[in-house]
Amino acid sequence: MDTINAGDTAWILVATALVMMMTPALAFFYGGMVRRKNLLSTINLSFITVGLISLQWVIIGYTLAFGTSMGGLIGGLNFLGLSGVGAEPNADYAPTIPHLAFSAYQMMFAIITPALITGAFVERVRFKAFLVFTVLWATLVYDPVAHWVWGVGGILRSIGALDFAGGTVVHITAGFSAMAFAIVLGKRKWFGHAPLEPNNIPFTVLGAGLLWMGWFGFNGGSALAANGLAVNALVTTNTAAAAAAVVWMFLSWRDNKPSVLGIVTGAVVGLVAITPAAGFVTPMAAIVIGGLAAPISFYAIRLRQKWGLDESLDVWACHGMGGTWGALATGLFATKLVNSAGADGLFYGNPSQFLIQALAALVSIAFAFGVTFVITKLLSRFMGLRVTENEEEVGLDISEHGERAYA
Repeated sequence: MDTINAGDTAWILVATALVMMMTPALAFFYGGMVRRKNLLSTINLSFITVGLISLQWVIIGYTLAFGTSMGGLIGGLNFLGLSGVGAEPNADYAPTIPHLAFSAYQMMFAIITPALITGAFVERVRFKAFLVFTVLWATLVYDPVAHWVWGVGGILRSIGALDFAGGTVVHITAGFSAMAFAIVLGKRKWFGHAPLEPNNIPFTVLGAGLLWMGWFGFNGGSALAANGLAVNALVTTNTAAAAAAVVWMFLSWRDNKPSVLGIVTGAVVGLVAITPAAGFVTPMAAIVIGGLAAPISFYAIRLRQKWGLDESLDVWACHGMGGTWGALATGLFATKLVNSAGADGLFYGNPSQFLIQALAALVSIAFAFGVTFVITKLLSRFMGLRVTENEEEVGLDISEHGERAYA
């Protein structure tokens, strides 16, 4: 009989609250980067996602992600409406905390992932279409991939793919889905012809700081216990963010002046990259993972600009590419010295782990991009994804919500 550990349970409740805070933090991070006339609209995209996905998760999301596996592809309906998910632990997932605490913690990941995608389509998306997209995306993309990677019997878990806290499940799916959405949606009206200046960089700095703090719950909580592994995840998380922020500062300094927006973006990219590896690698490896994440995303932004793709807030470059690097880096730097339940990576004598990580990343990229492309094409055809040119010109705060951020 598994017994509930009060310390583990307390830590997971705190971690759940920290990860929940990350979605409103993301609202500020994104909100500061758009034009003033779209500030409320952008913040609301993240905020309403907390409402929508909290309901979707309780009703059907949790069971699709963590229910009894159906062929390794999707969870069965045994936890529908959180039926049978209560105060007793579930030995398969977290033997020392209530099953309901595990479900609540996982819910916060399910919430922030579609919220991340919103950076791709700010300033021009129809609110109605966004609501439908978010529920469909969570059900058809997030829940299946979460099952593949984390669900007992899931296809990617079964081949030994490692993803400590969601590099593949959260960042790769969100980043490549963002790219697909932006391709279908098209550019903003003045994109490439007039500067689309951020309205409030201090908001973005505030959001980044709260994201950094929340990430201790995101990665540290993924140990699912208050133990040495949680501490390792917390330290590697902080170290990678620090390394990426400093490297990004130097990259932007070489170009011109050390941009504040760049420094905070760098920190977030470091956090993204360490997410899959946090509980499998050493603090020194975290410096390399974060330090290399910065140029990967920095030059991915350049590439995106060269393509002329208006993926507005660079979700693909930061989360998609940062998450892919993190997944691959886990296959390089993972060591059983840190986590005996994990595996050794290439640098610890196990090259096959790197190949498994690459396969898992590739499958997730193709699935997320493909399904999102189809969902957005269908919504575009039957509902209309974009606001009218006039509504875009007025700004979405007024045209979609009838409010202004500032009087």
